[in-house]
Amino acid sequence: MAMRAEDIEAMIKAALPDAQIEIVDLAGDGDHYKAKVVSKLFEGMSRVRQHQLVYAALKGKMGGELHALALETAAH
Repeated sequence: MAMRAEDIEAMIKAALPDAQIEIVDLAGDGDHYKAKVVSKLFEGMSRVRQHQLVYAALKGKMGGELHALALETAAH
């Protein structure tokens, strides 16, 4: 079962309200995305911790409805 880019963005926005988010469907199948997430909440966090926050926002969808997400994060 695939996910829509809009749904991914909404889930991330719910957890990181100030985030600027760009999502690209890499394969056109709704299963393989690339996301760039920029948020002030990431300031002072390691890249690993930033990614953990984004994955937590997806509430267990990774590996199920969402097969792959290439993630790029940065602080404002």
